[in-house]
Amino acid sequence: MKIDEQCINTIRLLSIDQIQKANSGHPGLPLGAAPAAYTVWKGMKHNPNDPKWINRDRFVLSAGHGSALLYSLLHLFGYGLSIDDLKEFRQLGSMTPGHPEFRHTTGVECTTGPLGQGISMAVGMAMAEKHLGAIYNKDIEIIDHNTYVVCGDGDLMEGISNEASSLAGTLELGKLIVLYDSNKITIEGSTDLAFRENVLNRYSALGWQTITVEDGNNISELEEAIKLAKEDKTHPAIIEVKTKIGYGSPRVGLAKAHGEPLGEDGVIETKKYFNFPEDKDFYVPEEVREYFEEIKKDLEFEYEKQKRVEKIYSEKYKEDYEKLIKAFNEDWDLSFLEDKEFYEFEKDLATRASSGEALNRVADKFESFFGGSADLAPSNKSNMKNSTNFSAINPVGKNINFGIREHAMGAIVNGIMLHGGLKSYGATFLVFSDYMKPAIRLSALQQIAPVFIFTHDSIGVGEDGPTHEPIEQLAMLRSIPNNIVYRPADAFEAAVGWKVAMSSKSTPVCLILSRQTLPNLSTSSLEAAKGAYIVKKEDEELKKIIIATGSEVSIAIEAAKDDKNTRVISMPSRELFEAQSVDYRERVLPRNIKRRLVVEAATSFGWHKYATEEGKVISIDEFGASGPGSEIFNYFGITAENVKKALNEI
Repeated sequence: MKIDEQCINTIRLLSIDQIQKANSGHPGLPLGAAPAAYTVWKGMKHNPNDPKWINRDRFVLSAGHGSALLYSLLHLFGYGLSIDDLKEFRQLGSMTPGHPEFRHTTGVECTTGPLGQGISMAVGMAMAEKHLGAIYNKDIEIIDHNTYVVCGDGDLMEGISNEASSLAGTLELGKLIVLYDSNKITIEGSTDLAFRENVLNRYSALGWQTITVEDGNNISELEEAIKLAKEDKTHPAIIEVKTKIGYGSPRVGLAKAHGEPLGEDGVIETKKYFNFPEDKDFYVPEEVREYFEEIKKDLEFEYEKQKRVEKIYSEKYKEDYEKLIKAFNEDWDLSFLEDKEFYEFEKDLATRASSGEALNRVADKFESFFGGSADLAPSNKSNMKNSTNFSAINPVGKNINFGIREHAMGAIVNGIMLHGGLKSYGATFLVFSDYMKPAIRLSALQQIAPVFIFTHDSIGVGEDGPTHEPIEQLAMLRSIPNNIVYRPADAFEAAVGWKVAMSSKSTPVCLILSRQTLPNLSTSSLEAAKGAYIVKKEDEELKKIIIATGSEVSIAIEAAKDDKNTRVISMPSRELFEAQSVDYRERVLPRNIKRRLVVEAATSFGWHKYATEEGKVISIDEFGASGPGSEIFNYFGITAENVKKALNEI
């Protein structure tokens, strides 16, 4: 047996041994796709001794249910996973969880599993590579690498992948190479049940290079396909690799091979098929170990060549090199956030407008910004005015035109952040955060810190009516662990929101911004960064408290202006407030004051904790209505008069 085949079969059988021991997992993909993954890993640019090397090729297992395949590769290539780690596959606290997790297992570039997200994040990685290359490459290329993806039919059925792939074709991301594990089987059976399209024709229409590998076990054919893909620097490439799910097992070609362990008898039969010892689990032949050591030497040799180039660059372009390294280390210079001028605004503004000004103040000082909007930049005020648009012919541009693709935008922003070297943001209307929830959840899960700008934050949208008026979206975003939701009350608080967003290292920040103009508050404070603070202090003994967010804060202040026993708290972020010390929280919101009124023009869900049983929540627990914004606020009782009345009743 040729050594390459022996290596591939070792990967296959290590994978099914993991799954069998756990009695849980997906053997079908590792058995079928191992040759393709091995061929990529053998030829791609990476170094297990420097897994965060900035110019490494990126590899994304978009079909994350095939994680045993990735763990087998990481073990054999020396990324620190031991045989004992493989034996703990899918066990609590192990280094080999059910789906690949970024920050958890060395060598995993992003958390995948929700289908379509991986390939879409890979588009973001490829965009980051193209943009950084345009900025830093000179006569010496310091940023020059490919992004590889292994995906399956499920990834390509999910709509998000088409959104992202469409943008990739438009942007001519020639260093993005997708290997499509085309086995024509999903959980319910043949793909003919629900997926009869010609995938390569679709991708050709999207502007991709399309290549077919007829035999997914043929290494020479795979190598030639990858070579062709790399030669075309203009078009992203999709290689349809025709495989058989569960190859070599008794369940080959069957839907049952997808997501169930093979069983002891099935594992024995599979090992027989590949001429491996039937009585040895987690077996790696000595010649395979030795061959992988040789592969790693070759990888190290190429790495050292690249590092020599990097050294020459660092000496010739010292300032640029230092800037690049600092960017990848997220060693940002954010001193401008301490300047008084950053928080000054001359007039009353909608918070979407004041946020737009703050964003541009950031962009003028912060060189590593890279983001944009889902075709709503004029409404979101999310355009960097002193920057150009990123495009196929202008990759140095910083403004990204995502098009009307919120699903993909969220995942692409994540991919840019995961690539490293850049801070990214995406913008749309708050009501469309529904489209982005899976990507925001993955931001939080991966502990990365993009900025999500959500404008048109309430019934203040007005004439567009209930389809565009967010009600439950704030509660949805607040329910995501490790996610900061920040809804400012005025221009000053909006600028503080940008300080929070730029300072965050491991938590996404969602800025929730108004369409309508809001008055600047005389008592706005940097304490907004603590999530809640006093904007109107009681003049006499404290008896009642109003808690409000966003546009409702000025309404609350107006309602309580003549009440000497009432305190008004602006609470732009519950998450930030809950992270403060007990003493601070008690100082702002004393536990003994139970007569509380919460005011927010959205669902009451989640607010009763703060209102207490003796308090009340003024909210909207139904869909909005169509009409002028001021009339809609009156219709739903979000007025100073109604707040004052409710205050008197508690």
